[in-house]
Amino acid sequence: MQKRQLGKSGLEVSAIGLGCMGMSHGYGPASDKKEMISLIHTAIDRGVTFFDTAEVYGPYVNEELVGEALAPFKEKVVIATKFGIQMENGKQVLDSKPERIRQSVDGSLKRLNVETIDLYYQHRVDPNVPIEEVAGVVQDLIKEGKIKHWGLSEAGVQTIRCAHAIQPVTAIQSEYSMMWRNSEEELLPTLEELGIGFVPFAPLGKGFLTGKIDKNTTFDSSDFRSTVPRFQPENLEANQVLVELIKKIAAEKDATPAQIALVWVLAQKPWIVPIPGTTKLERLEENIGAANVELTSGELRDLNDTLSTIKISGDRYPVGSDFAKRAGK
Repeated sequence: MQKRQLGKSGLEVSAIGLGCMGMSHGYGPASDKKEMISLIHTAIDRGVTFFDTAEVYGPYVNEELVGEALAPFKEKVVIATKFGIQMENGKQVLDSKPERIRQSVDGSLKRLNVETIDLYYQHRVDPNVPIEEVAGVVQDLIKEGKIKHWGLSEAGVQTIRCAHAIQPVTAIQSEYSMMWRNSEEELLPTLEELGIGFVPFAPLGKGFLTGKIDKNTTFDSSDFRSTVPRFQPENLEANQVLVELIKKIAAEKDATPAQIALVWVLAQKPWIVPIPGTTKLERLEENIGAANVELTSGELRDLNDTLSTIKISGDRYPVGSDFAKRAGK
């Protein structure tokens, strides 16, 4: 597995990471803990060194899972986790008050069973707490040795600039794939200018770009895709044109659609590190295999030209939902 640096921070990770959320949260019932620990160990065997979790996944149980799985490999891996979303009465609530951040970091250190957190993201921007104040707390935590690097998730460019001016930001996490390219307008140029790495979540379009989902696919009520406009039958059908394009290129490259989707993300910038998630061993192997697929500059240019002609149907979050309101602040 090749390595990549997240911007100018000096933080080096495997070119493809592993998003661990779905093992405990978001995509239906939680998976078997022993099986997920085995999956994480296989990822390490295959060269993955970058693992992503969060306090709110579960909540708490995903950090505990990741901490237990990575305990024998602490010096060889980079763990990213997140603060800023709490569960109150069954609902997610944004809270990045300084005292809450301190409670969160201590809890995450304990659950992950580490002495310092490699990369600590603000999970979503809290409109009630100035980002300068958050950055100041993070700066103190770095001085105290509780975290090494920090980042922001789904933040807008002005927030990123304000945060970076106080405490240099290592990475930004946001959705990015052939299906969702909004990051290309403002975010990616800003990150390049500031020397910040980019960690795309959902690089496989939350599973759609694997070619395994069509208008007849149904989702469990505990799978958040059941509420997402993009995954309604009419939009799944309309967006098959993108899947057909990916399948065509995959056939030409003797690769799978998922691998083409991932290599496209990797090809955009050398400081981009996608974190596809999975609970299945064969999907893990497939995703890691994307690192061995190459698109020439001409192939990438032709692909991007074609992508620009495809209009994606369906929003990525329900209109007016908390998820939609929190993005890009």
